[in-house]
Amino acid sequence: MFREGIWILMDLNDFKKTCHQLERPLLVISGSKGCLTCGYLSMDSFERNGDAAAIVRGVNTYEEMLLALVQEVSSRAEALGVQVGMTGEAALKLLR
Repeated sequence: MFREGIWILMDLNDFKKTCHQLERPLLVISGSKGCLTCGYLSMDSFERNGDAAAIVRGVNTYEEMLLALVQEVSSRAEALGVQVGMTGEAALKLLR
């Protein structure tokens, strides 16, 4: 969102945020329909369980997740409109 000459990232208060500090942070932002995750997690697991998920890579913060481009999408997330190449923020809006 663009407000008063600066970009404001979406409000994440309606989402569950999980961070595990490993060598690099393992990050997950969960909405009611699915989640946006970092590259630590495997798309195979999401597919096997029928979950809606999108994966972004090379991120260390939630803010970076919103700006990063989606690299992988589960078939269930794809059915919700999530696509490879969209921003994490755009994906989360569909997974809300």
